[in-house]
Amino acid sequence: MKLRSDNIFQKIQSQKGQIAVLIDPEKTNTEYQIVELVKKASFAQIDFFFVGGSTVSRIDLEKTVKLLKTHSKIPVVLFPGGSHQLSEKADALLYLSLVSGRNPDFLITHHVNSAQEIANMNIELIPTGYILVDGGTKSSVAYISQTTPIPRSQKSIAKNTALAAIFQGKKLIYFDAGSGANEIVPIEFVKQLRNEMEVPIIVGGGIRTIHEIESFKKSGVNVIVIGNHIEENIEFLLDIQRYKLSIS
Repeated sequence: MKLRSDNIFQKIQSQKGQIAVLIDPEKTNTEYQIVELVKKASFAQIDFFFVGGSTVSRIDLEKTVKLLKTHSKIPVVLFPGGSHQLSEKADALLYLSLVSGRNPDFLITHHVNSAQEIANMNIELIPTGYILVDGGTKSSVAYISQTTPIPRSQKSIAKNTALAAIFQGKKLIYFDAGSGANEIVPIEFVKQLRNEMEVPIIVGGGIRTIHEIESFKKSGVNVIVIGNHIEENIEFLLDIQRYKLSIS
């Protein structure tokens, strides 16, 4: 087994309010698109690129990771939608268990199917409790995984699901309202968990404003993930750059 040290996990853990750009290789995979994104993301001092999607092929994923590593020094973290979405060129793999659902495929089956390949890879592995939250629309991950998101009103279910994942040995928690969500993850979900213990937290889905980024940072989120909004408006990275300058 050749897994790397935990440099990316330590970086995630090190501070609140870091920002990741989520790249779906089905939508952003040409060299021109990647180069333009890298230029603006580097200028905005983005902390991570996350790469993955619900229906991404391995060929597209590996191509995108290779282009990112060729043109950027920003860490590349895999955010896989299935056991085939792997690339040893990435810096780390979020080893996701969809703990909010009851579909065994996304709790353990995908992990079993890819275990030997991952054991032979030189990549940092980060066990992650992945919690899908109702974002006001039917997300692709909910459809593909055939699981029901946690209702926005059920704060205790969200907290207890996260705690159970941590007690099982997950190193961080990822709350996700899903790609293109109409509503972001409730801030209270984060605050409740933060009140229980100091565990690294990632939040994504539907984030479109600097105010939302700042609110998640203040509530104790380590990494805020933005995907669809940057696909639709890459100039939002300039707003992020100005925001980062204002707090530095």
